[in-house]
This record gives sequence, C-alpha cells and structure tokens, in this order.
Amino acid sequence: MGQKTNPIGARLGIIRGWESNWYGSKKDYASKLIEDHKIRTYLNARINKGGIAKIVIERTLNKLIVTIHTSKPGIIIGKGGGEVDRIKEELKKLTGKDDVQINILEIRRPELDANIVGDTIARQIENRINYKRAIKMAIASSLRMGAEGIKVKVSGRLGGNEIARSEEIKQGRTPLHTLRMDIDYASVFAQTVYGKIGIKVWICKGEVLAKRDLNPNFVGGKEGGTNAGERRDGGRRDDHRGGERRDDRRGGGAGGERRGGGGERRERRN
Repeated sequence: MGQKTNPIGARLGIIRGWESNWYGSKKDYASKLIEDHKIRTYLNARINKGGIAKIVIERTLNKLIVTIHTSKPGIIIGKGGGEVDRIKEELKKLTGKDDVQINILEIRRPELDANIVGDTIARQIENRINYKRAIKMAIASSLRMGAEGIKVKVSGRLGGNEIARSEEIKQGRTPLHTLRMDIDYASVFAQTVYGKIGIKVWICKGEVLAKRDLNPNFVGGKEGGTNAGERRDGGRRDDHRGGERRDDRRGGGAGGERRGGGGERRERRN
C-alpha cells in the first residue's frame, strides 16, 4: 500500500476531504467529471506561475463555486481584481454556466504543500539548476517550517545522462501506512531539453489525533494549531518525567545515600 496507493486517496474520508463536492446522477455524472478536469487543466495552464496548490470545485443547482488555494494570491487577483474577472468570464464560456463564483484562499506556509514544493523543484530543474541541490534546498525549507518528514523522488535522464534512472532523497519520517498521519503528496514533471523528469513529493505534517473537518477549504493540522498544541503538551510531560529521573540521579534517593555511606566509612578509618 505504501508504494502503490496514492496517499491522498487512501486518506479520503478519514483525515482528508474530496476536492470536488457535488452530486451527479447517472446521466450527468460523467459530463460533470470531465468538466471538472477541464477546469483544473485550464486554470493550471492559465495561472502557470500562481503557486496553485489545489482547486476545489463545488456545485449547487445553477451555481459553480471554484476555490483556488494559492501561495501567490496577488498574481491571480491582479490590479483591482481585473484578472479574477477575466478568469471568471473565461470559465463561464468553458462551462456554459452564467453563475460562476471564484474564491481565493492564501496558503501561509507553501513549504508544507507538496504541489508547491514539487513545482518549485521542477522550475529549478528546468532552469538548469542541479537537481540534488534543488531537492536539498526544498527539504531544508520544509523541515525548517515544521514538517516531520519529507521524501522526494526524481526519475528520468537526470543530469542529461543517456540512461534514465530514479533517485530518492528523504529526511525525517513519512509513514505511508499510518492513515492518521497527515501526508501530502504530489506528482509533477519538469520539461527539459533531455525530456521529462518526473518528481514525486511526500510531506508528513504530523499526526491527526482529534476529529478533523473534512471540508477541503478547511485549513487544519499544524496551520490550525490544534495538533501542534497537543504535541507540545506531550513534550512537556516527557520533559517532566526526564527531570524527575535526573533529580534522582543527582541528589536524593539511592545516589545520595551512597555518598553519605562513603563519608561514614572515611570517618571510621580516621
């Protein structure tokens, strides 16, 4: 399961929510699914350098709500909101709906989002930066922002070699079989002169112990602060227990009695 299953798909309904929220009957389910794919493909191509992490699509009776999670909201909004209005008109033509609403949510810590990290590595490889250096820089920044572990796998003609190969660099822990672990996953590619180089990123954000809201627009985990607070409390309890053991070793308890006994023996000799 850890190697073949998409970590996001395995966690749907447990700690992750669906990125398409709507109901479709047998007649129109396929057309809505294709429409969702067209919207996501179009927006990713239209806002190429907008730092898009995910696109959540919701449908009501006659309304289409598109929520874009991005690390660079200014690029999407544009001057005076003109860019958003243009995107909205283009989506109306693409979907054939009159009522289209676009929401933009800013991602405060893009270093903890697998899509943005993978896209950053891909852009650096396309600009002929050494792939190992790009990956190590991404890993260092993610761990600095509080990730428990990160794993990056690149495949293709690395460094322009004639024979394609795969390399994996990881740090920390990414337990893919533990479903309560909040693991973000992304698969992107870099288009180089030697061909495509595939990049897969796994980022472990920590354990989800409390009940989580499965709404994909809900910002939870460490950004919400609940799980981080629980872990900090746990850390204090561990430190307290360790302190008791250190006190026993230093002063009170058996160690102190032994030192006292040694003093009595020296007095008898004198």
